[in-house]
Amino acid sequence: MHNNYYFFRHLTQALSERIVGWVLATCFSQEKDELVLGFTDGEAEFYIKAVLHPGFACLVFPESFQRARKNSVDLLDELSGLRVLEVVPYLNERSFALKFEHDYTLLFKMHGNRSNLVLFRGEEVIQLFHHQLSTDLHLRLSALHRPLDQSYDAFLQADRKLDKLYPTFGKVLKRYLQEKNWDRSITEVQWQMIQALLKELDRPHFYITRIGDEPVLSLVRIGEVIQETHDPLEAANAFYSQYMRLFSLEGEKAAALRALLKRKQRTENYLLKNYEKREELEKEARNEQTAHILMANLHQIMPHSESVELFDFYRNQPIRIKLKPDLSPQKNAEVYYRKAKNEKIEIAKLSENLAAKEQELQQIEAHMRAIESTEGLRELRKYLKTHQLSTESAPESPEALFRKLEYGGFEIWIGKNAKNNDLLTQKYAFKEDLWLHARDVTGSHVIIKYQAGKNFPQQVIEKAAQLAAYHSKRRNDSLCPVIVTPKKFVRKPKGLPEGAVVIDKEEVMMVVPEPWQEAGGQ
Repeated sequence: MHNNYYFFRHLTQALSERIVGWVLATCFSQEKDELVLGFTDGEAEFYIKAVLHPGFACLVFPESFQRARKNSVDLLDELSGLRVLEVVPYLNERSFALKFEHDYTLLFKMHGNRSNLVLFRGEEVIQLFHHQLSTDLHLRLSALHRPLDQSYDAFLQADRKLDKLYPTFGKVLKRYLQEKNWDRSITEVQWQMIQALLKELDRPHFYITRIGDEPVLSLVRIGEVIQETHDPLEAANAFYSQYMRLFSLEGEKAAALRALLKRKQRTENYLLKNYEKREELEKEARNEQTAHILMANLHQIMPHSESVELFDFYRNQPIRIKLKPDLSPQKNAEVYYRKAKNEKIEIAKLSENLAAKEQELQQIEAHMRAIESTEGLRELRKYLKTHQLSTESAPESPEALFRKLEYGGFEIWIGKNAKNNDLLTQKYAFKEDLWLHARDVTGSHVIIKYQAGKNFPQQVIEKAAQLAAYHSKRRNDSLCPVIVTPKKFVRKPKGLPEGAVVIDKEEVMMVVPEPWQEAGGQ
């Protein structure tokens, strides 16, 4: 009801007592949707701040106002130094006006998301605060009064519908009547209820209350009353304070906490998944043991064998070991030793990443506790800025954007669709990375991330190629040609469709398409 006709009747009376005869000394804006008017009688000062945001409009009357040195602009120069002659309420309207000398009138049109300040000279509109509300250019002061027949006969003719007879009641007053059993009352009782309510609205008694989670300025006792006053200016200020505290502070708190909760959940999921992965790697790191078994039984292995069954002295049972027939038994053992070394590198890398994520989780939880305990909006914004915790959607991490795998101590990133492929190749891949793609068909871009001072191991390239083949239209082929090239030879000329690139230099390798699990991934 802070923009309600019945409240404005009381407010305009209070304003008349305060500023009629006073001069407009200053009028400026330092925020896009706010205007401050400062009045003086030569000794005292009085301020009106009009808050005209699209989602929230109200008036507030600060005792003093410190104008910012920067980002502040003077407005309504025509009124500067002019005296206020009258404060005019408009009948059955959510508007009122300040009449100034020289036939100027400033209309406060408080119509929700269409609220505006409109400056008139006589009957002609000469300036709008919100220029985009161009229909306000056609307003006429003489047409703003809305006399309504609110007699008992009119009530009956309107079939007892409040919206036709009392469009100014609004949600709060209708709710107030419903709580008094309006719907179950007979016509005569309903009329009596209306007359009693009108008498209540004539009283200068204001309640700052809460209905649900929403702060409300009411002229009737309803909801959870927080504050009462007989001064409409004090009521407007108290309502604004409650709104800012509950909606601005709590809203920004909630947004910051939502963003942090999202990060926390992602971090916890990462930790859960990768603790399990490390545990499996540590538990099932058998490559070194397999190599030892081969080395202990070199004399039993026939040349060119594809597999061999030997005694596993670690588990006291037979074990069948796959071999590469073109390698000697000793070279096969070296292959398993190399795999074991890669497993150890992968476990060390995982442990390093897990430690960093644990630290990140502790920081996130500390931020959440600090934000929850913050009591002021300025304090909250300072904390968010200091710790770079934007309440806007943070850019997603590579883990969230792409399939990100680790093999042989190297990271393999896989695009998810054409647009995502472009993002991977154009933004997240560097010229030293290795780029792979199934040849001549649509499919995922695959990147092996470069590590300083290290060459890309052949088994890692093969694994990435198998994945590129699997994540393409050739996934069901027995063999698939895959392009392998440094990222620096991949470019995207303007005009190419999503996911399409030009490759200046390439090598092609033939691989069997295999998904991550079948390819030895965790």
